[in-house]
Amino acid sequence: MAVMAEKKVMGYMPSDVPPIGAMLSLGFQQVLTMFPATVLVAILTKFDVGVTLLASGLGTIVALLVSSRRIPLYYGSSFSYITVIVTAMSLYDPTCFKDAAQVYCPNGVRIAQVGIIGTAIVEILVGLLIMRIGKAALDKVLPPVITGSVAIVIGIALAGAALNMASAQWAIAFITLVVTIVFSVYLQGKGLLGMLPILLGAIAGYIVALIFDLFRAAGASPLVNFGLIGQADWVRVPNITFPDFANPNAWAVVISIALIAIATIPESTAHLYQMSLYIDQLAKDLGQKPLSIKNLIGLNLVADGSDDLVVGLLGGCAGTNYGENNSLMAITRNYSVPVLMAAGVIAILLGFIGKLAALVNTIPLAVTGGLAIYLFGVIGKQGVALIQSEKVNLFEPKNLAIGATILVLGIGGAMGLPNGLYPFKIPVLFPDGIPAIVFSAIVGISLNLLFILVPPSRFGVAERANINE
Repeated sequence: MAVMAEKKVMGYMPSDVPPIGAMLSLGFQQVLTMFPATVLVAILTKFDVGVTLLASGLGTIVALLVSSRRIPLYYGSSFSYITVIVTAMSLYDPTCFKDAAQVYCPNGVRIAQVGIIGTAIVEILVGLLIMRIGKAALDKVLPPVITGSVAIVIGIALAGAALNMASAQWAIAFITLVVTIVFSVYLQGKGLLGMLPILLGAIAGYIVALIFDLFRAAGASPLVNFGLIGQADWVRVPNITFPDFANPNAWAVVISIALIAIATIPESTAHLYQMSLYIDQLAKDLGQKPLSIKNLIGLNLVADGSDDLVVGLLGGCAGTNYGENNSLMAITRNYSVPVLMAAGVIAILLGFIGKLAALVNTIPLAVTGGLAIYLFGVIGKQGVALIQSEKVNLFEPKNLAIGATILVLGIGGAMGLPNGLYPFKIPVLFPDGIPAIVFSAIVGISLNLLFILVPPSRFGVAERANINE
């Protein structure tokens, strides 16, 4: 039921149930907002688009129920896991990324699912730990200099993949890139359109590709293959797959993918804080008590893990709660959990529309490359933003040492080493070598533990002043 205070302030609190028409329209708006980024992750990692939509919807519903319908967040595919998932799939299913025409890689997905379930377990355990001992203790082991630096590595290490896709047709890629940037900058605050720069950029790039096709040389393959749509059924069962637990490389994938939670846990927590501010402001305007969902950090991570558990079991992309949807809720002042559940049901139904998945798969590689240049860079810059917002003292040598080591080992290793692997083979866990991102995170965490166990102050070294304070 919509709530109206004497000041005629309109808004939906988490427990409010809007009229059915409003619930469906607001739910569809949530789906439209998550759709571009969620589907793009599936394209980049060669997961099934239908399963990804199905898992996004079901995972969101499960996460909302796990949080006792107290935390209104929508879950979609996470960009943070792309690098390590593509690396794992390339290693253990070598044919997966060699054929640009191959849009779905089931064997690679099955091995990645094992790692996504590992991520779910890590998130749930960390959430339960925070509920028991508090977040401050965790922050000592995973301070912002580590989480921010790992986020930078995740984004920048993907640069080569973005450029490889863009090289399929540079002109289309750069037009897509520029148009997407223009939309993201100049459409801010313009309602729903302002929330969809990726979708609008993809549509613009798609139209440009169609124009290029009109002037292609005789006999040349079209950039947009409409044949995929004609071959697809209107209604189909998504290609649900089950995790390949029997794969001898399963443990390596679990550790590699699960470690990326280092970057996503702070991101999820930041989203929770953001939503708490918005909801409490609406509660104040409506004359109600604040809900202070910011105190539910541990429960929020358990909900995150529950989403990834669903996603990992079905064969969807590793998930996270979406900042885009949070911003949409802040604009519309709609924080209704029933609306988000309606959005989840809509996403599930979309997963069964075969021609929708086929249409998505006709997006030219160069268009995806143009979008990826922007999005992967944003991931890296978000790591910088995390370090800034937490006022990390980069005048302190130990912080410089941790951050610098993570950056060079992670980015340099991903781009410069064969297959992005350090040649340190560990039986069962990493029989082929340790992925660069994983290795950089392990070294960063180890250095931080060294400074905790043997603090510089023991040797009379004073911490340097932080000019950000």
